[in-house]
Amino acid sequence: MIYVTRHGQTDWNLEKKVMGRSNIPLNKNGRKQATIVRDSLFNTPIDKIICSPLLRAKQTADIINQKKQVEIIYDNRLIERDFGEFEGMNTKDFDFYGFWNYYQNNHYQYAENIQDFFQRVYEVLDDIKLTYNEKNILIVGHGGISIPIDCYFKKYIPTGSFIGKNIVLENCQVKAYQKRKQF
Repeated sequence: MIYVTRHGQTDWNLEKKVMGRSNIPLNKNGRKQATIVRDSLFNTPIDKIICSPLLRAKQTADIINQKKQVEIIYDNRLIERDFGEFEGMNTKDFDFYGFWNYYQNNHYQYAENIQDFFQRVYEVLDDIKLTYNEKNILIVGHGGISIPIDCYFKKYIPTGSFIGKNIVLENCQVKAYQKRKQF
């Protein structure tokens, strides 16, 4: 089984600011959310945690792992999408919907192209499939990372923007994907 969770809440989440590569910590509520996830996963078998190295994800993984005590592997490919020139902006201040449109595939001066981003996340999932196929894995990442993960397992990319399609995980929401012999 593959479990995926998004980091707990940060102040920037409350302010609707995009924080791709910014190393923003969890706020008090985010730490509480991670504790709730930790307790909800107490009886769930998890062999390894694979985590984004950004602070908010690391803090979430550390809290979840307090009772699990399993190896945490940090993978740079799980870092949130690079928002480049939009980093720190409110989602209302730029074309946030177009930014998350796979088929529109916008190219920016600094921000990461969506199809390149998907490829990066798909590579992590392919590696997990090869290396940990018989293990139960928890991925701790970001809202953006949850989009290509969902598409990977469902083998589906919806038309238009991903925003508003209930694909993006909320803070500390957990989603489980049933493993097949080969994902």
